[in-house]
Amino acid sequence: MNSVIHKAETRGLANHGWLNSRHTFSFANYHNPERMHFGVLRVLNDDQVQAGQGFGTHPHDNMEIISIPLEGDLEHKDSMGNLAVIREGDVQILSAGTGITHSEYNKNSSKEVKFLQIWIFPHTKNVTPRYDQISIRDIEKENEFYQVLSPNKDDQGVWINQDAWFHIGKFEKGHAAEYTLKKEGNGVYAFILDGDVEINNEKLSKRDGIGIWNTASINVTASENARILLMEVPMSLS
Repeated sequence: MNSVIHKAETRGLANHGWLNSRHTFSFANYHNPERMHFGVLRVLNDDQVQAGQGFGTHPHDNMEIISIPLEGDLEHKDSMGNLAVIREGDVQILSAGTGITHSEYNKNSSKEVKFLQIWIFPHTKNVTPRYDQISIRDIEKENEFYQVLSPNKDDQGVWINQDAWFHIGKFEKGHAAEYTLKKEGNGVYAFILDGDVEINNEKLSKRDGIGIWNTASINVTASENARILLMEVPMSLS
């Protein structure tokens, strides 16, 4: 088993006034050659967008882009004609494929929005762009992991063009769970949304991350009430 730990305070920082973003991996003006990606997980940005602000129209291609609001809501508009709002408790997928443009705005006049922006390299390039979002409020469970993303159209959660699975777990203090990887050769990156946990005996706190590979499973114990995002991804870029 191999692992790498990224403590919250070691992440890159970009403060643009309207946007405060912490980067687990190299992004924009933050470049760390030792933190370029974890397998096909290319970007993990922890964004805070001020009230009435947002990302203007910009392009993407050949990337699977997942957005998970943690507080507040964000308006999405794209060149495919989609106009939607994603809120805390939603998961959004944008398969950029051959190319799209989109914008994201916090239309609230008095409250910031906090969300995770995650980029995954696809296994197939130049697919037809696609948008989807789901509410996870009806599928969330207590003290166990539940699936919010997979490679399969008919599975629970949104689906992407990659052999990746995302799970979220909300655990009360003292509860433990084991996560078994779905595919041989994959690794899992755990990002602590809230609270304190131990993962394979490593102590982690809010916004810390740990990547683990060359293992069939990982063990998670909540030291305090905690919420965790697990991202199982292929470790090979090919």
